[in-house]
Amino acid sequence: MAEKAQKKERKSNAGRPTLYREEYNEQARKMCLLGATDADLASFFEVNEDTIYEWKNVHPAFSDSIKQGKEQADAEVADRLFKRAMGYEHDDVDIRVVDQQIVQTKIRKYYPPDTAATIFWLKNRQKAKWRDRIDQEISGPNGGAIEHNVNITAEEAYLKMVTGK
Repeated sequence: MAEKAQKKERKSNAGRPTLYREEYNEQARKMCLLGATDADLASFFEVNEDTIYEWKNVHPAFSDSIKQGKEQADAEVADRLFKRAMGYEHDDVDIRVVDQQIVQTKIRKYYPPDTAATIFWLKNRQKAKWRDRIDQEISGPNGGAIEHNVNITAEEAYLKMVTGK
């Protein structure tokens, strides 16, 4: 029994050492904030995409870092999309040269609702109500069933089509 345990221990230490480093957690989180995918992470860390999946399974902190980065980035994009869909205002400064003097004027900028953003939001949030539906129905003559007669000549098919019989 002791020999089997020793063999198992040797096996677990065998193989290529992992390229994973703890500092990858924060790097992965920051990359995901910028929109990185798992494929992008693999490229950045110079490993195969399967290695990224393995690291996520073996190192919970790495997986959590990726989730945090992606969730935060997605939330920020959703917020911006929502603002575009609803319209929004913000303070700004208008800078002009008047009589060779730089004049700064506080202004309030207004952005009206964006129809495309609104449509996108509704189609994704309320699919049942807003999705584009294309319902197609194929029927035979006078709305009846389609006959499935494979033993028909082209001439007979043409006559049926023209006469509806």
